[in-house]
Order: sequence, then C-alpha cells, then structure tokens
Amino acid sequence: MKLWSGRFKADFDEVAELFNDSLPFDCAMYAQDITGSIAHCKMLCKCGIIEKTEADKIVKTLEAIKADIEAEKLEVVGAEDIHSFVENELVSRIGDVGKKLHTARSRNDQVATDIRLYVRDSIDNVTKLLRALVKTLADRAEAEISTAMPAYTHMQKAQPTTLGHYLAAYANMFLRDIERFTDCRKRVNILPLGSGAAVSTTFPIDRNYTAKLLGFDSVTENSLDGVSDRDFAIEYLSCASLTMLHLSRINEEFVYWSGGEFSFIKLPDEFSTGSSIMPQKKNPDVNELLRGKSGRVFGDLTAMLTVMKGLPLAYNKDMQEDKEPIFDADKTLNISLKVFTRMLAAVEFDRGAMAAAVEGGFSCATECADYLANKGVPFRTAHEVTGKIVLYCIENKKTLQTLTLKEFKEFSDKFDKGILDAVKAETAIAGRKVIGGCEKNELTRQIKVIREKIEK
Repeated sequence: MKLWSGRFKADFDEVAELFNDSLPFDCAMYAQDITGSIAHCKMLCKCGIIEKTEADKIVKTLEAIKADIEAEKLEVVGAEDIHSFVENELVSRIGDVGKKLHTARSRNDQVATDIRLYVRDSIDNVTKLLRALVKTLADRAEAEISTAMPAYTHMQKAQPTTLGHYLAAYANMFLRDIERFTDCRKRVNILPLGSGAAVSTTFPIDRNYTAKLLGFDSVTENSLDGVSDRDFAIEYLSCASLTMLHLSRINEEFVYWSGGEFSFIKLPDEFSTGSSIMPQKKNPDVNELLRGKSGRVFGDLTAMLTVMKGLPLAYNKDMQEDKEPIFDADKTLNISLKVFTRMLAAVEFDRGAMAAAVEGGFSCATECADYLANKGVPFRTAHEVTGKIVLYCIENKKTLQTLTLKEFKEFSDKFDKGILDAVKAETAIAGRKVIGGCEKNELTRQIKVIREKIEK
C-alpha cells in the first residue's frame, strides 16, 4: 500500500515505480527507522496524543519486526522505501492502531532522522577502527624508533630520518581524522524529527523528549532547515574522503617500497596476490585497491555536493540520492580500515635495505651546510659550498661519507675532523631533537602523545 495513494485514481506506472523506489538500498536503515519510530511512538504517548495501550502495542510490534528482519524471517520487499515497508508491516500485524504511528510525522523528517542515526552509528564505528589503526602505527613506530631510512621530497632522497618517524607521521594524520569525525558528530547529532513535511506540526509534541530517547544532543531550530539539511552528510563524506586520501598515500608508498628498486618492505603472503602468467610475481593488490578505492569515496562526496547544490527549500525528491553515497562510503571506509590495519600489523620492514638507502643520494648534505653555518659561515654561502662538494662527489664517484678531511678542506678551511662524523646518518638523526624531530627521545615523546590521544 502506498502511504500517499488516497489522492490518486490511477496506479503508479510500473517503470516509474522502479525508478522511484528506494527500498533496494535504503533497507540498510531498517534498524534506524524502527528505532526512530519507537521513540516517536513513546513521545506521542507521553504527550497524550495516543493511548498507552496503543503505544505499547505499536512498540512491541516494531521490536518484533526488527527481530524478524535480523533473524531473516522477514524479507524486506514490496514497498517503495523502508519507511513504507515498516509501516505497512506494522499495520498488517496490528491493524488500524498501527496507522496512528505516523501522527505528527512526515516521511521528510523521518528520513532525515534515519540518515542522522545511520551516520552517527557510522562515525562511532569508524572512529573505533581509526583508533585501532593509530595504535598499530604507534606500536610499529615504537619498534622502529631507531631504524634509519631516507626521507623524500619530490620523490628524491632528502634527509635521514627513521621509519618510526615516518610511521608516526601517518599516525598524526589518522588522529586528525578521528578529531574531524568526532567534531562532525556534533552536527550530526541534532534531531530533525518534529519538523514535519516542512513547517512542523500542530500536534503538541515534545521534540526534546524524543531527542533524549534517541540520544541526540538537541533538536533542529528551524523546520524548513530540519528536513532539507544535508550539510552533516556532506561533512561526513568529506571526513571519509580525507581518511581514504591518507590510506591512499601510505599505500602508494607501500606499493613502490615493496618493489625490487626499493625492497624496503616485504608484504605478507596473506595480503598479496600472484600473476596468472608470470610465476615470479607477488603483487601488492590490496595496497593498490586501497589506493584505488579512495576514488569511490571522493565520488560519493562529489555526488552529494552535486545533488544538493541547486535545491530550493525544503524537501525535494532529488534528496533520495543522498543515501547511496553515504552507504557506499561507509562500506568502503570500514573494509579499507580493517584490511589495512591487519596488513600493517603483519608487514615486514627491511632495515638493512633502508640503512643502505640512507647512505646514498647525499641525504646528509644539509648537515654539511649546517656544519659550516655553525662555524660562522653564512648559510647561503655554506649551501653553495656544499653544492660544489656534492658535484665533486658525483664527478669522482664518491659520497660525503667517503671524502677525506683533506678533500673537505679544499672547499673551505672551516672544516675540521668533526665533519667526518657530522655527515653520518646516525649523527644527523641524533641531532634532530627539536619538537617534531626524529631523534630517539623526541620521537618517544611523540609516540607517547599519540597513545594518550587515542586513549581519551
């Protein structure tokens, strides 16, 4: 039965019905729809709009419907959306009493409430998964706190750092993701139910009571805004996009780190695949998929922005297109965080390959320039002198570490034997004691801060 059939003489066109119906995807919100309906029913009873015996009967039946869906005893089919399905099933079980549930409510404020409940649940789950990922990153960073490796800029070796420093950098990225989702939740957790179709209701309802039952912090202040606002969904998708961006970045690095040109990591067999034609191949398919799936979530955000950008107040049917991007982002984000956290815990790092890499590429050139600057040479002059030293090394197939003190002095009489130690990777790392640096004690402090934040 259509909830709006009384106004019409003809049945809905069968092709138009397929086009209009959202049940195949919004059935994902059955739990939120029933939870919201139970709270609405209890509020109607409290306000004397329906009898207690009627409310008890409705609540008991809604709980039974939810249990039957979860036990797969009830198939969610035969309606245009999840709201119609639940109400139709309710009426079929208890008759006209069930028809009282929709008093003082529209599908417009009902769906807005369902979506907020769904997004709130998603945020709570995602932040839990992010905390697990950050903890794993902190654990791995602590284990590799002294593992030297080159830091890169422009995909070229830049300066010495440690693997622990690198992993802690990503831990900070994902911590910001937790903060963003947590802040977004504040704007999600506002109840629109009671806004009606657009301009609220004449029934003496208690919106704050409904909000309390559902765990919302407050209610929407304007009914037009209440039913038409999807800012919270766009913000959620923006947060999801940034998390997927961060996953994409680290997995991009894992992809080329696992190749023979780097050999920095050995990917676990459990998270790798082979080739159907090349027997030797061990492909980083999971990492590549994590990189690629970021595009799905970016697309979900773009889709939502495009749907909402030209809509007048209040509700418009275009807004039916708000659900699939949310569901897709939620599903993609969940599996992506789970699989990467499991893989990260199992990946093996080749400390020898990283140590060898940090010795090449003149990554300690800055230390050479800083050494001269500490001797009173203006940094720009020290920079130029060091550049000439690097050129000399390239032309003579040498490294900064293999130069003799005599060779250094040919470029500046400010050099003394201390330069031979200064251009070593371990010396460079040990000297970076400022906040944010890679020196062991400072990095230990950073990891402690990370752990404190995820424990809050």
